[in-house]
Amino acid sequence: MRKYFFLIAVLVIALDRYTKWLIAHRLTMHDSITVIPGFFRIIHTENPGAAFGLFADSPSEWKIALLIIFSLMALAVVSALLWKNSHRLTSTGIGLSLILGGAIGNLWDRIVSRHVVDFLLFYVGHYQWPAFNVADSAIVVGAGLLVFEILFTKSPDRQSA
Repeated sequence: MRKYFFLIAVLVIALDRYTKWLIAHRLTMHDSITVIPGFFRIIHTENPGAAFGLFADSPSEWKIALLIIFSLMALAVVSALLWKNSHRLTSTGIGLSLILGGAIGNLWDRIVSRHVVDFLLFYVGHYQWPAFNVADSAIVVGAGLLVFEILFTKSPDRQSA
């Protein structure tokens, strides 16, 4: 089963790399394409901070290094959990695979260019969600699968109680 989980992660990385490359080569910075008027645009932005623009305005020289170190630690934990729990296909394994692929996708950007390309922008009127990318989406969906598993799936210990 491990090969399927790591295949999911590789597919996330490939899709993330391709979409970021496409945006960077087809749209100039801050240029956008309206997909659904009043709701969704594809935009070319660069985020030097963490997810959803956190710490983007921080002037700290250590910001990128700390984000890279944190990402590497998270990758180690997720990889270990995935390796340990990859004996059968579960939503936990799929969630961890998505998180792994997304984390590698964004880490790649931080190491190579010191920022992450974001391009998906959802908004309603003047209210908007911070722009994000495929890697961010995979991380959020993966985390959602883990939360779902924790909240709604009974473990063998609880089923007998």
